[in-house]
Amino acid sequence: MILRPPRPDDEAALRRMHAEMAAEHFDVLLAEGTWDEILAEIAREAAGTDLPRGRVRADFLVAEVDGEVVGRVSIRHSLTPFLHDIGGHVGYGVAPEHRRRGYATEMLRLSVERLAGLGVEEVLVTCDDDNRGSAKVIEACGGVLEDVRPVPYGVPKRRYWITAR
Repeated sequence: MILRPPRPDDEAALRRMHAEMAAEHFDVLLAEGTWDEILAEIAREAAGTDLPRGRVRADFLVAEVDGEVVGRVSIRHSLTPFLHDIGGHVGYGVAPEHRRRGYATEMLRLSVERLAGLGVEEVLVTCDDDNRGSAKVIEACGGVLEDVRPVPYGVPKRRYWITAR
């Protein structure tokens, strides 16, 4: 598996994944507009330039296995109060047809490794309290549950810390 920035030829795969996962209330693209506009926004966030209020420098990366896009990860370089409460450093998703193959675990492992390289020593990863699959992924990557916090709009969030090495 490799994590890489999205390319112009990833549009169809990522838009399809976005539509599929919308039913699960998971926002794959994190942006709207033409593909060029989305790629430009991803580049700005990766560089940390012209960030909208409440956003932090972040890497939006595609998870690719054998030339196929299987998921995406968003790696936030720092935490705002919202991210510290319920968002975390890493957000990841695997397309439904690629689940239960260990891809989410590898995506999170590579994300923690990347954050360690950026100097982040403790990585916060959250998931919905009822998402047992994601909880298992986080725990497999060394996540230690700190608490479960209520959210004003839905399912409580499990908050895990992973020591980055």
